[in-house]
Amino acid sequence: MSREIRADYQQRLLFPLSVEEWVPPEHPARLIREVVDALDLDELGFERRRSEEGRPNYGADLLLKVWLYGYLNRLRSSRRLERACYEHLSLVWLTGQHYPDHNTLWRFWQNNRAALKGVYKRVVQFAVQQGLVGFVLHAVDGTKIAAHAARDKGWTRAQLEELLAEVDAVVEAGMQQVEAAEAAESGAPGYELPPGWAVAALRRERVRAALGQMEVRERTRLHPHDPDARLMKTRREGMTWAHNAQAVVDADSGLIVAAAVSAEETDNHQLVPMLEQVAETTGQVAAETVADSGYDDGSALAQAEHKRYAVLVSQGGHQPRNDNPHKEFHISQFQYDTERDCWWCPRQEQLRFETETVKYHERVRVYRCGAFRECPVRWHCSRDRNGRTVTLHPLHAVRARQQAKQQRPEKRALLRRRRQIVEAPFGFIKEALGFRRFSAPGTANAETQWSLICTAYNLYKLLPFWWAGRLRFA
Repeated sequence: MSREIRADYQQRLLFPLSVEEWVPPEHPARLIREVVDALDLDELGFERRRSEEGRPNYGADLLLKVWLYGYLNRLRSSRRLERACYEHLSLVWLTGQHYPDHNTLWRFWQNNRAALKGVYKRVVQFAVQQGLVGFVLHAVDGTKIAAHAARDKGWTRAQLEELLAEVDAVVEAGMQQVEAAEAAESGAPGYELPPGWAVAALRRERVRAALGQMEVRERTRLHPHDPDARLMKTRREGMTWAHNAQAVVDADSGLIVAAAVSAEETDNHQLVPMLEQVAETTGQVAAETVADSGYDDGSALAQAEHKRYAVLVSQGGHQPRNDNPHKEFHISQFQYDTERDCWWCPRQEQLRFETETVKYHERVRVYRCGAFRECPVRWHCSRDRNGRTVTLHPLHAVRARQQAKQQRPEKRALLRRRRQIVEAPFGFIKEALGFRRFSAPGTANAETQWSLICTAYNLYKLLPFWWAGRLRFA
């Protein structure tokens, strides 16, 4: 009978193992060490102790290694990281057998938020400098990440106004009692305020302050514990308090080359800022950047065109659906005549200018069909009893050039690749790294966490290059 392998707790080593032998050469902790040791932490703005007095402190490089290790291993709580410094052999090796407590870890995170975002950019720059990032095709998209705030604790303007009326009534009733007591004063040394009056007065001030915040932020909904969060629609939780996390992903390497957090529910105004961040971090933008219809905004397309950013943005409602039985009457099939200032329908009927109106905060020109009464397909074209109307956006020429660009087969092929490029990182971050909720309130904290999780994702993508010897750090 063969012997079975069991632990021998009495075994002694004549020569103890070297610390370097505690983790294998290909372990991700070694990549973290190389990355952090190559960073200029002073240049990035990490706080350092200047005084020689008192107890020695933990170095910024050591604490940064702990946080990067935690985000790589689904440990994003300072208390869990404190325990891991004792329990994870690879983290014991990475810290050199030092054990920072959770308060130290949290203070480091809180005091170096801007510098932590700089670490993300520096890792991207390492990859760019060694030719690992391609600039042929990038894809940009956003995903909703639940906010730290509790889902059911938000306020609406109507709720606050109703509550304000209630506390106003309580405060007013208390004041009337005080006035009545003053009128009936009988030489007593004094009288007390009615029970609950002080509490009601304090609540009134808080409600007024919340309504004031709504006015300043031009909002109708507000969360008291996370005013930066917005009520957004998510796939898993439905309508919930969340932040809009943005990313630009390189098609060749899969690396996230730009990351940001937006307080807006939609992606309409995020296209150019994300491309600007790519240019700032890497020194250039891709030959083509693709985006879904959420980024289909005329002003954004005009800005991208002005800055010479090559973009392909899905036209969404500006293109007919294949299952539409009357797609021949879709707006994309109508032609605008610049010289005559009119539209021509697919049947070559003229739509003349009728009026101007405001749509999506911009003035647009409205054109109406004059031949609808005799048109045999009028009800297929429009359900309007007064005839089909078409609007002309001020940036119509920009949209027209974008539509013409997407008529080319090679450009449509690039658009079809968008989903597999940019949604794979989101799936990995949410499923493999378990990142579905921010753990601290405020946009600033959300941006720091998003930068760290994107850094962790990029380190995973860089591991194969590092194993193959294609990644070196200066």
